[in-house]
Amino acid sequence: MEFRSLGSSGLKVSSLCMGTMTFGNQADKKTSFAMLDRAWEAGINFIDTADGYPLGGSFEQLGSTESFIGEWLRTRRDKFVLATKCFMPMGPNVNERGLSRKHIMEAVENSLRRLNTDYLDLYQAHQFDPETPIEETMRAFDDLVRQGKVRYIGVSNWKAWQVMKGLSLAENKNYVRINSVQPRYNLLFRLIEEELVPLCLSEGVGIISYNPLAGGMLTGRYQPGQTVEENTRFSLGGVYQAGILYKERYWQEPVFAAVERYRAWCRENAYDMATTAVRWVMHQPGITSVIVGASRPEQLDASLAATDLPPLGAKDINWLSDLWFSLPRRQDNR
Repeated sequence: MEFRSLGSSGLKVSSLCMGTMTFGNQADKKTSFAMLDRAWEAGINFIDTADGYPLGGSFEQLGSTESFIGEWLRTRRDKFVLATKCFMPMGPNVNERGLSRKHIMEAVENSLRRLNTDYLDLYQAHQFDPETPIEETMRAFDDLVRQGKVRYIGVSNWKAWQVMKGLSLAENKNYVRINSVQPRYNLLFRLIEEELVPLCLSEGVGIISYNPLAGGMLTGRYQPGQTVEENTRFSLGGVYQAGILYKERYWQEPVFAAVERYRAWCRENAYDMATTAVRWVMHQPGITSVIVGASRPEQLDASLAATDLPPLGAKDINWLSDLWFSLPRRQDNR
């Protein structure tokens, strides 16, 4: 396993990060523990979660992912870099969501309790909050670092201009800076290359990418014309209606066509579809770590295999680039 610095910080994280959003819904506690064991055995020292997990959970289920992780980490907390997030609605109350100072301060205490720890290595804003002044958010994060409850801060799903605004504010106000971003990135979705990646390379911000397998599309699991299966990323409901979001992202005819081309190319070159997709993301410019997840331990094996392989050659890279550039551009890029 390769270890890389998180942005311009001295914090070292594994090139693969264990994603946990299935824990507590698609995966029960025993299965979740088995996946954490498998990640640890493979050399992963980086765990990513969020207070709003499990994906597809009800308000009553939200937070159970953190509780699973806290129980598993009980005797090995110091061996892992632990990251979580806040922003998502955690209840029906109007102040149980967003990036206000009130919600951040309450959310971090709840996460610390569930994760059975007195500090977080990385605390991230899960989304950008247009209803809260960014200075209020950045000041709250700065206070958490000064209080010793958080070591580093990051953001997830922020656009380049939003990240730059946060970086500028931190510099001008002497607040703790944004050390990492967490965007969606894979062979079928590469919008971050236009502005976010150049910004991160310029400003020393690490990129922790998620969705390397495009919700499972790049594993070859789904076939054109099939109906959505139960208990998959595309059928999840819950508070956030995640299945609808994932269908909007990937359950589209042009995407299925691109995946079929990819399937045939991998077969021709004797490449595993999932391993190759993760391998491609791992070695893209600016990538610090790639979040990999699953609903069963054996599903992790193909992603973990990417760490044993060198970067793809120029011929392969050129062919794979055509998958993205041949897809129609859509206005809704959630």
